[in-house]
Amino acid sequence: MTTANALEPTAPQRGDFAPDFLWGCATSSYQIEGAGQEDGRVESIWDRFAATPGKVKDGSSGLVACDHYHRWPEDFDIGRDMGLNAYRFSIAWPRIFSEVGGKPNEKGLDFYSRLVDGMLERGLQPWATLYHWDLPQYLQDLGGWNNRATVDAYLAFVDAMTRRLGDRVQHWITHNEPWCTSIIGNFEGWHAPGNTDFKTALQVAHHVLLSHGKAVPLIRANVPNARAGIALSLHPVRPASNSPEDLAAMARHDGLRYRWFLDPLYGRGYPQATLDIIGDAAPTVEPGDLEAIAVPTDFLGVNYYFPETIQNDPTHAPLGARVLPPADGMETTAMGWEVAPQGLAELLHRIENDYHPGPMYITENGSCYTDEVGANGEIDDVERRRYLATHLAALRAAIRDGVPVKGYFAWSLLDNFEWAEGYLKRFGLTHIDYATQQRRLKSSGKWYRSFLRGE
Repeated sequence: MTTANALEPTAPQRGDFAPDFLWGCATSSYQIEGAGQEDGRVESIWDRFAATPGKVKDGSSGLVACDHYHRWPEDFDIGRDMGLNAYRFSIAWPRIFSEVGGKPNEKGLDFYSRLVDGMLERGLQPWATLYHWDLPQYLQDLGGWNNRATVDAYLAFVDAMTRRLGDRVQHWITHNEPWCTSIIGNFEGWHAPGNTDFKTALQVAHHVLLSHGKAVPLIRANVPNARAGIALSLHPVRPASNSPEDLAAMARHDGLRYRWFLDPLYGRGYPQATLDIIGDAAPTVEPGDLEAIAVPTDFLGVNYYFPETIQNDPTHAPLGARVLPPADGMETTAMGWEVAPQGLAELLHRIENDYHPGPMYITENGSCYTDEVGANGEIDDVERRRYLATHLAALRAAIRDGVPVKGYFAWSLLDNFEWAEGYLKRFGLTHIDYATQQRRLKSSGKWYRSFLRGE
């Protein structure tokens, strides 16, 4: 078996990290569960989006996905055998409520209760993400996150889940990647619900952050010794050149992509320079909103995949800044994303220096490559193996420099429905044959297993 040290001369060992460091994998409900019309689950915005021709590249949906709804014991066995001690999952809101003001669906609550028990039986500490993009469609029909009433509907969902699972789940993530919910889903339009209005997107972002701020005290009221936080998708940003124009464009981009979320979360409100640029597109903020958003949290989740290089482009609305593709010759994944492990350390240092958020967890980090099943049934994904090892080495360096990172969740345990890419892209440490639902641990998964076991 390939050991960690044999793969890279500088590859980390588990012993390089604290004994109580959390080692996990992350998943999300819509991407893996399937069972899209079973046990009272209602339509989500991703069901509607995927059913719209041209929205998902291969015309697929999460209706079946990895069939995790029925096969979760096998999937958790894979995680246990890999040596994980934590598992990040998300809860499908459409399984819990079928209408505004309705009663929680007992079959949905029971499913997640069984799921949590299954994790605990295998030594996996459950990390529950309350919102990972699958908003019930009936709420979108009322305006979705653009409608302030969705905050109240979300709090009813949070209340139901924390009451049912709070005796066993201590760690709660309110939202996964508010940037994607707001900007990609409501301005760029290539995620559900597919809107393309900048003002709507910024109002969505505000309501998502507000719902986070109001959820944290509710979680603490319902869960003994709760640990509550949020997971943000963040990138280190770099200018395309040292020209004044590119430097200014980078600052404009950074104000929306990075500071628009971190500044209000840590008590600074929305960055004034960004408000000056966006003008009438600014969200409606009611008295007390910013104070609610700035509620102290117990940790910050950081999702890191790649850095961004920014070029001035006056034609590129709304900020006159463009994210450039990686330069020729740069190593990239099958998503076209730059492979830059040093960017992880750079990002973590910046967050710590600027905000001192307390404990941080890498709640997602992973890579997409074109996996091929060999004649012997093996998937030798050497690029993903290298990606994992080099990013853990960068994480080790950041921790040694004093950044308080307490855990790492690889994305993802399983190949899955990759949103607008459908099933064309694979991020899993475990290969899924979607025709048969057969699971096969890839070479990267075997490397992670060796790393976690100290082999």
